[in-house]
Amino acid sequence: MKKKQKNILPRKSNTLKLSFDTSWTYAPAPESRTSATIQPRYDLFINGKWTKPESGKYFETINPANEETLSEIAEANAADVNKAVAAARNAYEKYWKKLPAKERGKYIFRIARMMQEKSRELAIIESLDGGKPIRESRDFDIPEAANHFFYYAGWADKLDYAFPGKKTASLGVAGQIIPWNFPLLMAAWKIAPALATGNTVVLKPAETTPLTALKLAELIQEADLPPGVVNIITGAGETGAALVQHPDINKIAFTGSTEVGKMILRAVAGTNKKLTLELGGKAANIIFEDAPLDQAVEGIINGIFFNQGHVCCAGSRLYIQESVANTVIRKLKDRIETLIVGDPLDKNTDIGAINSKKQLETIHYYIKTGIQEGAEIYESSCRLPSKGFWCKPTLFLNVAQSSRIAQEEIFGPVLAILTFRTDDEVIEKANNTPYGLSAGVWTDKGSRIFNMTRKMRAGVVWANTYNKFDPTSPFGGYKESGFGREGGLHGLMPYLHLSNLIPNSTRK
Repeated sequence: MKKKQKNILPRKSNTLKLSFDTSWTYAPAPESRTSATIQPRYDLFINGKWTKPESGKYFETINPANEETLSEIAEANAADVNKAVAAARNAYEKYWKKLPAKERGKYIFRIARMMQEKSRELAIIESLDGGKPIRESRDFDIPEAANHFFYYAGWADKLDYAFPGKKTASLGVAGQIIPWNFPLLMAAWKIAPALATGNTVVLKPAETTPLTALKLAELIQEADLPPGVVNIITGAGETGAALVQHPDINKIAFTGSTEVGKMILRAVAGTNKKLTLELGGKAANIIFEDAPLDQAVEGIINGIFFNQGHVCCAGSRLYIQESVANTVIRKLKDRIETLIVGDPLDKNTDIGAINSKKQLETIHYYIKTGIQEGAEIYESSCRLPSKGFWCKPTLFLNVAQSSRIAQEEIFGPVLAILTFRTDDEVIEKANNTPYGLSAGVWTDKGSRIFNMTRKMRAGVVWANTYNKFDPTSPFGGYKESGFGREGGLHGLMPYLHLSNLIPNSTRK
């Protein structure tokens, strides 16, 4: 941090008066890329080995901060999906379901420890491939992913205690599809509970952020997990569709857009496949007049800007009680002026690059829509890099409840601000959306918090904080935000058959 000293004036008392320029800049503090190894080409990870795709096709994954190619990635077709599912089925029948639960837990624990050991490399790759700031990758994504493996390693031999009076049985082969916003964390959310409950896995990461999932495959191979227990295949929508429609899949777990989630729901209808969907969101962040305003402003910044708005649970709708609206808006304007947009590998960066050109175009479309609908726009005055995919942190004021920017998921650093007067009014407004994934409440009154959480249709409601996650706590939504839960004890249930130990007919 540098400060410029100016105007040193001598005084009659022989003392010096110092005044400082209030403007300052951070010196660059980039994380070195030398700690991360990225192969120039990655094949498919099937049956414990790296396997070339049947089609011979590869696609590029790029660094969204500078549009440089990071690696070439294998494109799996239906034949590759067949191979991966067959490998998973064979591993399930021959090894994994027969392995003592305690031994399964040891493998999962080993993967968690190896993730910890490789945390720096994984964080660098996550930021390079996804565009998120290294601080977020380093301090949240990677530790939280490892913690999920640790947590579910502990559950592996305790399933009988998790569900008293129930007999537990694994499902078989789980097909899992994850998004680009939290690549490694989403992989951990899905793989860890599946393995702990005795299932095998075929995972498809997002085509724009496959690198940390493929790095995880290297760790799984190094951990000597039995071949075929975890298979990782890469590709786009057609690859995912082939996985969903495969007849030998017992369970589908999907995190992504609501539109694709509806397609998957139709595809599995009439089959015996179990399904969990974690889909889009349009979270309401609600500030009451008695809230700790400075703390609330930081929570808003964390909820929508530090992650570029790239989370389904981003607090992209802000409701402020009228009596403090002007104060909060002024503080927000001042705060976004201090946010640093730039190189994701720089430890000073607050807002990194948008994940892809396509996503940036979507964000720009909604910004244009907001202006056309009559909302007042306020953007940070920061300068954006000349190359790559970037968006300034943006506020929309005087937004109507019916506005598209208040109703539809933008998935970018864009905040729609609305006001309210009473508790009942804001509850009605907050629930007036097709989504129901998450929400936030900022108030000094505990009774108000309980009243709000009881009436709000959201899977997670944070109180005087935002975007706090823990492996022990379940996460999931209502309405068009999906169904089912991931994390915690609840995260085991989608991967198990549960039956009564004592048949109903014999009970007294």
